Amino acid sequence: MRALARPLLSMIFVVQGANSIRNPEPLVPKAQPVTDRLVPMVKKVAPPQVSERIPETTVNLVRLNGVVQVVGGLALATGKGRRLGAATLAATLLPVTVAGHPFWQMKDKESRQAQRIQFMKNLGLLGGLLLAAVDTEGKPGVAWRASHGAKAAKRETKRGAKAAKREAKDLAREAKHAAKLAKAELHLG
Repeated sequence: MRALARPLLSMIFVVQGANSIRNPEPLVPKAQPVTDRLVPMVKKVAPPQVSERIPETTVNLVRLNGVVQVVGGLALATGKGRRLGAATLAATLLPVTVAGHPFWQMKDKESRQAQRIQFMKNLGLLGGLLLAAVDTEGKPGVAWRASHGAKAAKRETKRGAKAAKREAKDLAREAKHAAKLAKAELHLG
């Protein structure tokens, strides 16, 4: 099921990302208000080597987002880096949704309804991406393995300590017995 679901989920991102790379201009007016607020914030918190590489123009930011969506979509679709791809797509979907479907700003009832539907569709996609980002395909995740590994190590340590204690008792008993035998031989001899 995953082999079918992942490409279906990623298809929209690959197609829209490619469109954003080839023809970003129609997306710029909607993206501009978001990029104008988001880019200065990101530049403040990002390390200098990252901050200076962030494009200044909205056209280039739209293209960059398109590249990230294509790469993330392909990673998810192919299963190579699927969890990172899904998480990256989820991160790109948030600003795209806010910029592309601001239903709360629409005056016209029909436009507002259409944008609300698109907004909710994107929230549904976000939910699918979040599930894909945490999907371990039935294998235990790192957190589970770490906690159970620690418990198993503790259990094995206790077993080892009990075995060592038994061995020590056995050795002490044998040493005591050997000492008694040696003492008896001394008295006989």
